[in-house]
Amino acid sequence: MKKGILVMMMVFLLAPAVTPAQQRGGVEIKSIAEVEAIRMDENGVRVVTRVDAAKSNVQPGDTVIFTITYLNNGDEPVTDVVVKNPIPQHMLYLEKSAQGEGTHIDFSADNGKSYGPMDKIRFKSADGKERPARAADITFVRWTLEKPLKQGGTGKVFFQAKVK
Repeated sequence: MKKGILVMMMVFLLAPAVTPAQQRGGVEIKSIAEVEAIRMDENGVRVVTRVDAAKSNVQPGDTVIFTITYLNNGDEPVTDVVVKNPIPQHMLYLEKSAQGEGTHIDFSADNGKSYGPMDKIRFKSADGKERPARAADITFVRWTLEKPLKQGGTGKVFFQAKVK
């Protein structure tokens, strides 16, 4: 069983919607940035679809959905799998939007130097004063898989952020 795998994916709003697959010790990751498009079908029913954020006219105030999928295409299970994703500088993390089945989710308000549960992390302002971190202070989201990732195992994690 492989140990100590760290998967780190950088996602930026104007990057291609699907980044090329990346290999890290047998774990392949892909990232997609999407926005919801709403239209009415021929029967007047509201239809919501997701479209590539890089090909959309994303405006301040719009919400972008970042989805990171992972696959263990190695020959054995992988333990200690961690997925990290920065919040792009021109975006604000949306509170309680980070999700990932079978994962423990932590946050950073100091550009990934330290992580913890949302209710435990602190934000240090430019004047050196500390206070409890808010969603707008989040700079990274980190998901830690609670169980080994089986050979051929897959999953996905995601979060939403609003364009400043």
